[in-house]
Amino acid sequence: MNPGYKKYIPFQPQKIVGRTWPDKVITKAPVWCSVDLRDGNQALVDPMNMEEKLEYFHTLLDIGIKEIEIGFPSASETDYEICRELIEGGHIPDDVTIQVLVQAREHLIKKTFEAIRGAKHVILHFYNSTSTLQRKVVFHTDVEGVKKIAVDAARLIRELSQPALDAGMDLRYEYSPESFMGTEMDAAVEICQAVIEAIGATTERKVILNLPTTVENCMPNYFADEIEYFISRLPGRDRAIISLHPHNDRGEGVATAELGLLAGAERVEATLFGNGERTGNVDMVTLALNLYTQGVDPKLDFSDINKIRDVYERVTKMKIGERQPYVGELVFTAFSGSHQDAINKGTRYMEESGTEYWEVPYLPIDPADVGRQYEPIIRINSQSGKGGSAFVMQHSFGFDLPKAMHPEFGHIVQVETDRVGKELKPNAIYDLFKAHYIDAVKPYQLVQHSFAEFTDEEGHSHVTFAGTIRHTDTVFQVQGSGNGPIDAFFNAIHGQKMDRFTFIDYKEHAVKQGSDSQAVAYIHLQDENGRDWFGVGMSHNINLAPLKGILSAINRAVSHDGK
Repeated sequence: MNPGYKKYIPFQPQKIVGRTWPDKVITKAPVWCSVDLRDGNQALVDPMNMEEKLEYFHTLLDIGIKEIEIGFPSASETDYEICRELIEGGHIPDDVTIQVLVQAREHLIKKTFEAIRGAKHVILHFYNSTSTLQRKVVFHTDVEGVKKIAVDAARLIRELSQPALDAGMDLRYEYSPESFMGTEMDAAVEICQAVIEAIGATTERKVILNLPTTVENCMPNYFADEIEYFISRLPGRDRAIISLHPHNDRGEGVATAELGLLAGAERVEATLFGNGERTGNVDMVTLALNLYTQGVDPKLDFSDINKIRDVYERVTKMKIGERQPYVGELVFTAFSGSHQDAINKGTRYMEESGTEYWEVPYLPIDPADVGRQYEPIIRINSQSGKGGSAFVMQHSFGFDLPKAMHPEFGHIVQVETDRVGKELKPNAIYDLFKAHYIDAVKPYQLVQHSFAEFTDEEGHSHVTFAGTIRHTDTVFQVQGSGNGPIDAFFNAIHGQKMDRFTFIDYKEHAVKQGSDSQAVAYIHLQDENGRDWFGVGMSHNINLAPLKGILSAINRAVSHDGK
């Protein structure tokens, strides 16, 4: 055997002239078929039991999937029982079609017809392997040999269908040349055309030709070439629905499906979150939401994706990765400072501009559209920037910090993340904010106060402040006047070792914590050395909050300088 990479036979692309798929655009959703209960289930370490399968089936219905492959009833007694329970238990809505899989073998086909008796809408899905590798290694036959297997099965199915059709069953057919990706395209065309004829497909009752990657072994563009070539050469194209069944062995299942749709496919078989054999089937959720973010209605409902994830993880015993598109815990989370800043600015732009479009950098979809509006978008670690902490304070606790304050508070949080060496949760960030600003109540404390206000003949307001301030163990009286409460207070404290501060800016708003609504005031002072100091005050009294904020800023400066 050749060493290393030399032992692998490179994929031989299908030669195609004048390909058209690169210029196509996907403008509508494909027909979706879930294969979770068959392909997904057979890949589980512990397959789902009856109760779990029923819950999963109804979850698929809630999503809006109209074609569901429920199992392999001829090969598994459990799958046979679930098929009967779905039919006899009245679980299948009138607009939903169940699909059953069967190998192209006579006794298995007959058993399948027993399993589906009494169903209203059924797709009977039969298959056999056609690839060069399978013909050489497994079946030891040629193209004619595998074509005969497919045609014989098609003829038998057509024959056995008549009683069911006479009884009013809406019975449709699906054929898969397993390992289509590894089959010579001219051979695939020959086999599928023979099946079209043998099964008696018409333009009114089309056969589904399902073209599986089975084991993904080429780049998505090569697969798209195969699909376009196959469709262009198929004489019975008008009597067939072209379906895809991608797997994810190369990590390219989504791209393979999307390019296959561009190449002319109309239907996709997929699973939720990509469950399936080996590396899994193509992920229906990613495919659907990719369409959604391009302005195409996927005809599926993932508005409560957390609930769907919970059902999936519980019944399959499989965990969804933190980076899984759209549903992973961290996919709507930004740690990077520049990303946090851009997201923050994007959300403000959305609020202020009134745009009808989603225009937030780094978030390809509105988290609210998949029920993730309560997830923390911005999370804080040592890589986070000045705006991230402010974003958390606003969106988690309702504190709208002034922009000038962001660098200072961001630095406080940065120091703490460096100290602990891990992510800070929102509550820890709030605790830092409270400790550094709201709880900065020493050495200066306002003990009591009063305001007097009058308006002169010209309509100008005049406010007088009188109060008592404690400094460590010393209590002293202050008094001052101004054009408002803040101005009056600030004038009152000048001359009390606090006159080295200049008032720069002020911002106030209401904040509600639980059932308790209070005013919060942000104060920006500057000392004699040009250094900025911020303070925060909170109170049920709208006039008291800014006074507390001024003292908070002064206390922080005094504590820092030791004077």
